Amino acid sequence: MPDRGQIQSEKTENIERPQQTAPGSTQATAPASEDIWVKCPACKEIAFRKEVERNLNVCGKCGHHLRLTLTQRLAITADRGSWREMFADVAIGDPLEFVDSKPYSSRLAAARKSSGRNDAVVVGTASIEEHSVALAIMDFEFMGGSMGVVVGEKLARLFDHALANSLPLVLFSASGGARMQEGALSLMQMAKVSSAIARFRDACLPFISVLCDPTTGGVAASFAMLGDLNISEPGALIGFAGRRVTKQTTGEDLPSDFQRAEFLLAHGMLDAIVPRSQMRATLSRLLAMLHRPNAKVAAPRPKAGARAKK
Repeated sequence: MPDRGQIQSEKTENIERPQQTAPGSTQATAPASEDIWVKCPACKEIAFRKEVERNLNVCGKCGHHLRLTLTQRLAITADRGSWREMFADVAIGDPLEFVDSKPYSSRLAAARKSSGRNDAVVVGTASIEEHSVALAIMDFEFMGGSMGVVVGEKLARLFDHALANSLPLVLFSASGGARMQEGALSLMQMAKVSSAIARFRDACLPFISVLCDPTTGGVAASFAMLGDLNISEPGALIGFAGRRVTKQTTGEDLPSDFQRAEFLLAHGMLDAIVPRSQMRATLSRLLAMLHRPNAKVAAPRPKAGARAKK
């Protein structure tokens, strides 16, 4: 496993730096303190940003796991130089011509411009400690990681690619759920990806789902919880409806840790909680146990009720 200094180098090499104001410009610059310091949302400790990043974005005082960007997640997970992105050109317009406070097409264009990506997930192939995998990472910074047609299509294609090439699949979820601006089209992706997972599972290939903070709504209600192993980082928010809605619906007071990873583990909805510093090594061990690269892909299981031919 690479040391944290190496991970820090990998993690920051593709991160864009703030643009400097040209000499003589009247545009105000952001305070330097915004780039130097970071405040832990759990214990409120103020720490030197670079120290937190060297600690994999984990608070050194209380151990709270701060959220990672997609670039950071990829850098601390995949072996250096092994990542090969797939289906990057898949995109969609505004099929419903949806307008709320502003047109969906404008929101989508702004998200694409700020992220440099077409949508809220990147998929491809990589290796994790020399274990070849199909890898998908959702980007919460892209419209809250919401699931639309593009997210569903790219994930379904990745599962089919992994099936054709006998690769295990690792998925990092971070999403607010289905994208309301695509209406019923977004909800259809739950069934599309679930069907792709069923085909993948029939071939007895391993699917490891890692639920990050937050994983909610239609994503939590479908493919994020369909892994052969469902694991999470400490303290991750995982659930369907929000805490307030759940309380109003049930009329009951909820535990303080309701919808947190520890609560789900205690109630059998997760297989393990893995600290970020151990995630890469844990995935490597699981892949070594669950997948044999030279093994033949199992024949699809017969459909229920199908009669054997004489």
